[in-house]
Amino acid sequence: MSLNDLEKWRNKRQQAGMTTLGLVILLIFVGLFAFAGIRLTPVYLNYMKIVGVVDGVGQEFDGQGATRAAIRNSIVRRFDVDSVSVITAKDVKVTAVDGGFEVAATYPHKSPFIANISFVVDFDKRTLIRR
Repeated sequence: MSLNDLEKWRNKRQQAGMTTLGLVILLIFVGLFAFAGIRLTPVYLNYMKIVGVVDGVGQEFDGQGATRAAIRNSIVRRFDVDSVSVITAKDVKVTAVDGGFEVAATYPHKSPFIANISFVVDFDKRTLIRR
């Protein structure tokens, strides 16, 4: 082995691995994404409850000749059973369309992240109930 080869091997060995500063920056970056996931998980779990209510009402009354009052009562009952607290049953719009009703739950959900930084997620779930 020549002296030149020995220096090349030594330089490669010195450059292997990650510095402490690089590791700290990587951990902060991964930690921020993990914390964002932790903060947004309850938001999406609440949305899944609302999706269950809207889809459940759609399955219950689709093709049954339902009235607006019956749909509204079912929404109120399902909100109570599923403990939906992000929006109220009054926030769910039931509008008459050709051939039935459209049930629409549209709302923004704001979740704090760090200091004065927040996430705002807009949700829009609709279903059509045929008469």
